Amino acid sequence: MNKVLLNLLVIAMSLSIKAQITTPQPSPAGTQTQKVGLTDVTVTYSRPGVKGRRIFGGLVKYGKTWRTGANENTKITFSTDITLSGYPLKKGTYALYIIPNEKSWDVIFYTDTKNWGVPKEWNEAKVAAKLKVDTYKMPMKIETFTISVDDITNTSAVLGLLWENTYVGVTFEVPTDKIVMANIADVMSASPKAGDYYNAAVYYSENNKDIKKAGEWMEEAMSMFEKPGFWQLRQQSLIYAKMGKKKKAIEIAKKSLEGAKAADNSNYIEMNMASLKEWGAM
Repeated sequence: MNKVLLNLLVIAMSLSIKAQITTPQPSPAGTQTQKVGLTDVTVTYSRPGVKGRRIFGGLVKYGKTWRTGANENTKITFSTDITLSGYPLKKGTYALYIIPNEKSWDVIFYTDTKNWGVPKEWNEAKVAAKLKVDTYKMPMKIETFTISVDDITNTSAVLGLLWENTYVGVTFEVPTDKIVMANIADVMSASPKAGDYYNAAVYYSENNKDIKKAGEWMEEAMSMFEKPGFWQLRQQSLIYAKMGKKKKAIEIAKKSLEGAKAADNSNYIEMNMASLKEWGAM
């Protein structure tokens, strides 16, 4: 009997040790991930709420360095080198700090990411970049501190900081063209396939590079495709038009239009018809 009681006691103690009360965190963890061109951007941070308090100029003092969130460092990682309003920043992970003022913020990218909040001893040598950015008053209140990556293009985006009724946006540029051009050079010097010729041609055309070379690559791609799709023919027609070969552009656009109608693709039907009209074929 004693042995049974002892086993029951051990089980009860085990259950009491494992049992824990879980409640929501006051500043829940958040992660923002976004690809900008060919650059991966990741932000990890804790997100405090307004909770009826005055934030900027109140809880977050003007002129004092703030951790840009709650708890440990807010971290931002770039997978490639970037440029911040003309300032180069190497790829890697940075702690993000701000010094808020009423009309502008200093936004700081700090190389030491192993702090709980603001470092006890600030080291200017660890400041990789520091930007003064204007603040904007928003017409609505943002309850939870938010970091966003918006206004995304192939070459740039805006890192947005929003809380209470204040917004700050930091524009950054990414080296997409440099990466793509290096990749094209590598592939084209090896053994390019039909898709490689096609992608290189479209990139050259859309980014206003050597249109003659784009035309050569597109013709090579089309000769390798068993049956080019109407979307591929569309790109070929646009390249011919840029080269000044309007007759060829019209001929290929009509083929693209036929394929789009067969596929019942209204977008490509409309685009081809608009181009044919522009080129005087309709």
